[in-house]
Amino acid sequence: MLMAFAAMQAASPYDNADTLVVARDGTGQFRTVDEAIEVCRAFMDYHKVIFVKKGVYKEKLIIPSWLQNIEICGEDRDQTIITYDDHANIRTPERPNGMGTFRTYTIKVEGSDITFKNITIENNSARLGQAVALHTEGDRLTFINCRFLGHQDTIYTGVAGTRLFFKDCYIEGTTDFIFGPSTAWFEHCDIFCKANSYITAASTPQEITYGYIFNNCTVSCAPDVTKVYLGRPWRDYGYTLFMHCSLPAQIRPEGWHHWEEQRKQTARYLEFENTGEGAATDKRAAWSRQLTKKEAKAVTLQNVFMHTDQWNPAE
Repeated sequence: MLMAFAAMQAASPYDNADTLVVARDGTGQFRTVDEAIEVCRAFMDYHKVIFVKKGVYKEKLIIPSWLQNIEICGEDRDQTIITYDDHANIRTPERPNGMGTFRTYTIKVEGSDITFKNITIENNSARLGQAVALHTEGDRLTFINCRFLGHQDTIYTGVAGTRLFFKDCYIEGTTDFIFGPSTAWFEHCDIFCKANSYITAASTPQEITYGYIFNNCTVSCAPDVTKVYLGRPWRDYGYTLFMHCSLPAQIRPEGWHHWEEQRKQTARYLEFENTGEGAATDKRAAWSRQLTKKEAKAVTLQNVFMHTDQWNPAE
């Protein structure tokens, strides 16, 4: 039986490093991204690219835990869009109280060593509840020049100890639109606030050294937005650091919110050498702090992501 299964796998015309092409207009090998994911072999030891041509793909996708070394690359970041419209308060006979936050994703990444490039991931539901665009569970995930569009809870980094790298990305939302327990580095990203609310809601466990790190990022706001917090701790010990970032005037003087009073004792909320009208430190929450130059020097990709495998996504 095992030999027969192995023979079937080997016989697959897609069991190689060739690029798969997805196009809604039928000019590719597949018309949906899901179809291309389905033909990828489990635990591939080679790099497989799924090239997605311009178009709007209404799909609710799962990249399963047995897939690795896949790159999903769009033809054009702003015109290659994967979208869905679930939100937490959708009621069905099976779920009369609503589907809940964690089922609302447009894309759920369970596999590790997955890369997304030049693509938009969107949850375009009405503002009727939490609505996740990207839900991550895998480790060593990389997002380059991507857009993440949504309202509340746009990006959920769902598993403690997993490592995520976002570079040159655009991320928008209203409330807690980057949240969860993972370790995530955001490099040169644009963060756009669509409402008076909170950018982050980290739930970093106590034993994890780093949570969310925003480096050289730019925060901006919609014209009607006047009051934004950098973050609030979803759980005790939440970790968030903004360093070398541009912060607008709409950032509240205290910068951070405790969510619950006792979390002032454990929250790890940090800043270093930010600029802009919202970067003033004289009225920051007393339980947050500014890093020293020595401490900031130690916050590098290598130190943040270095586990036994020495992963460095910038190499």
